[in-house]
Amino acid sequence: MQKKRVVVGLSGGVDSSVAALLLKQQGYEVIGLFMKNWEGDDTDEYCSSKQDLIDAVSVADKLDIEIEAVNFSKEYKETVFANFLQEYQAGRTPNPDILCNSEIKFKAFLDHAMHMGADLIATGHYAQVREKYGLFQLLKAEDGSKDQSYFLYRLNQAQLSKTLFPLGHLLKREVREIARQAGLSTSEKKDSTGICFIGERPFQEFLSQYLPRQPGEMLTPEGLVVGQHEGLMYYTLGQRQGLKIGGSKISNGEPWFVAGKDMQRNVLIVVQGHDHPLLFNDGLQASQLHWISGTPPETHWVYAAKTRYRQPDAPCEIDKLEEDLTEIRFGQKQWAITPGQSVVVYESNVCLGGGIITSAL
Repeated sequence: MQKKRVVVGLSGGVDSSVAALLLKQQGYEVIGLFMKNWEGDDTDEYCSSKQDLIDAVSVADKLDIEIEAVNFSKEYKETVFANFLQEYQAGRTPNPDILCNSEIKFKAFLDHAMHMGADLIATGHYAQVREKYGLFQLLKAEDGSKDQSYFLYRLNQAQLSKTLFPLGHLLKREVREIARQAGLSTSEKKDSTGICFIGERPFQEFLSQYLPRQPGEMLTPEGLVVGQHEGLMYYTLGQRQGLKIGGSKISNGEPWFVAGKDMQRNVLIVVQGHDHPLLFNDGLQASQLHWISGTPPETHWVYAAKTRYRQPDAPCEIDKLEEDLTEIRFGQKQWAITPGQSVVVYESNVCLGGGIITSAL
């Protein structure tokens, strides 16, 4: 019987390296594909793509598998990056990694892999797929601290039916140990952080290359001026760092946080203290809805949802559900619900889907 061919997204990191190793051990014909998604100011200082390619080739060599490099930067710029700038300009805070997964890693990459004669694709994401009653479900990873299902909620049935997540049942430390034992050069490589095209560079400095500064006032909810901002698009709700508010006369010593944006007046609303009431909301509205099964969940059932990646699941109820608008209410008030971010809904460990937050309620 002919082996099934799997094309693995080899990023040059430890996770995708081990994904390829495990698939080879399981008897698949494995081919590596390195994706370059960003060009322009692609310098060694902030962007590691050159080193990542070297590391991916080194792993492919060690595993004795073919590797191909493919450039998706045009598709990335036209979809993911264009949306990123548009959202920030509108005062929202997008999550480009989510769009990158649905438009690049599981669309452009999937299409390319199918042209290479692949039966399946695989990535080093921490998530799981299972087929149940003829439908494909996206499940959380066993390692709750690494679970990436939040970033994958826009995947559809066709994409999930062709996808393997070999690391879904493993803990991160187990993945590193497998890489060490196999002698993979990526075993001790640090995990990448931040948005892929920004890397470690200062965010405001990067964004100002594309969206010019538009300074304005920072006000308290009572209307007192406590500082100047550089442009509303450079700030996000709940932000504490980089506000540069000095020792104001009304200061009580507690840190300042961004609590709102008045786009018409070009005003940033700031409050003191992490637990200020203006930072908490009972619910949200979301649009651009996507449900993995193709069918929306029931309203008025108890689910769990996240409004940002590093957040515990919060019990919630889908209060209202229209074709492209939903209202979600939480059992407890949620901190800094941010327009542009995604709300992702779960039933136990099954990711049902979600949408883009338009407003807090």
